[in-house]
Amino acid sequence: MASNLSSQSPSWRIWTKSHICVHTYPESHPGCGVCTFRADIDVSTCGVISPLKALNYLIQQLESDIVTVDYLVRGFTRDVHGVKHYIDHEINSIQNFISPEIKSLYQMVDVNVYQENIFHTKMLLKAFDLHDYLFSTRLHTLSEARQLEISKLLCKEMQEICSGRNMP
Repeated sequence: MASNLSSQSPSWRIWTKSHICVHTYPESHPGCGVCTFRADIDVSTCGVISPLKALNYLIQQLESDIVTVDYLVRGFTRDVHGVKHYIDHEINSIQNFISPEIKSLYQMVDVNVYQENIFHTKMLLKAFDLHDYLFSTRLHTLSEARQLEISKLLCKEMQEICSGRNMP
C-alpha cells in the first residue's frame, strides 16, 4: 500500500508494508564463453510480515544454481508496554525456513553473527543438466570428452562464485 506525499509529485511514495528491489548483473568471460547472470533481490518488510515467508517461493521461481541469502534484523518493534524488541521471533539459521524439498537440491553452509542478528546462508546446486546451460549448441553434437570439459568448467565457475574466491 502506498500513499502520496505530494499531490504534485505522484512519484513520491511511502510503502507501508514492504518492498522488493531487484538488481541485475549479466556478464560473460571474455575467453571461455561462460556467461553468468546475477540478480540481487532485496525484500524488506515491516511489522509482522517476515521476508522469510517468501523465501521458498522466490527460490523455486528463480531456479538458481547459487543462492546467497542474507537476513538481518534492523531496528526494533515496540510492544504495548513501550518495551523495544530487537528481534521478535526465534531464528538460528535461515535453513530452518527452507523446505526439505529445496534443501535436498543444494549444498548449504551458514555464516551467522548471532549477537548482531545477521544470518547468512550460501546454497550451491548439487547437480545440473548440461543441456540447460548450452546456447545455440545441441548436447548430442558434443563429444563425451567435450561435455565433461564443459561440465567441469561450469562446476568450477559455480564453486568460485559461491565461495567468493578464484580457484586454481
